[in-house]
Amino acid sequence: MKKFFFLIVMAFFAIACGSDDDSQPEVLGCTDPASVNFNPLANTDDGSCIFNKNITFNFTQNWDGQSVTIADFNTTVFTNEFGNSLNISKLRYLISRISLHKADGSTVDFEEYKLIDLEDPASLDLTPAIMATTGDYTGISFVYGFNELDNRSGAYPDLNAANWNWPSMLGGGYHFMQMEGMYDDTNGAPQPYAYHNGTARVSDGVFEQNFIALNFNQNFTITNDATIEIKMNISEWYKNPYLWDLNVFNTDLMMNYAAQKHMHENGPTVFSIGNITQ
Repeated sequence: MKKFFFLIVMAFFAIACGSDDDSQPEVLGCTDPASVNFNPLANTDDGSCIFNKNITFNFTQNWDGQSVTIADFNTTVFTNEFGNSLNISKLRYLISRISLHKADGSTVDFEEYKLIDLEDPASLDLTPAIMATTGDYTGISFVYGFNELDNRSGAYPDLNAANWNWPSMLGGGYHFMQMEGMYDDTNGAPQPYAYHNGTARVSDGVFEQNFIALNFNQNFTITNDATIEIKMNISEWYKNPYLWDLNVFNTDLMMNYAAQKHMHENGPTVFSIGNITQ
């Protein structure tokens, strides 16, 4: 009996020791094969999985909070800070080099540029080919217009086809914005205006880059496909810091250095980041 009991105890210890020998050490990591950082050696998921997600930028326009769409063209009357009454018949503008800034210091840089045209509803959204990774972000940046590197005459067939070129005698490259309509002059008579923005011509053969690099501190977390709203408050073009009187600057502004620089002064407060939805 004692011998039998001894054999049972020895067998138990042999099994226990064998189990310890066969067990594998725990390896922490991302165990989801669909993730960017999948670790095939990991046997315990540590919650570190990162995934690629589509980002869509939605461009909206407003006048001090009042939505502006093509339905307002030639009908809705706006009043700028100076007191000019005006309507809008055309609004197109260019956005480029959009980047998302991650909390770890890295960036997601999107290569696409976008010509937003209120007469073309499809142009109000941009879904870049590059995807963003899930995680925490601290900011969004983009360029209004093209920077000096990108602003090359004839380089973009789609913009050429859209008659978006800026004359070579004024510095070449492309427009940054076209806003047109009618305003009431000091006698109450309707007059045209053409608020066109691009490279500033100082004198013959001398030009100043007039693009605006914008950076917004914005804390957000991407967990799914996301839509980020980029807002343009049109009224800001006329008031901050330069108080714009359409009786002074209305047409022939492309070759007017002072007008181009006032547009550049007012541009930074025009844009903001709106809703981020997922």
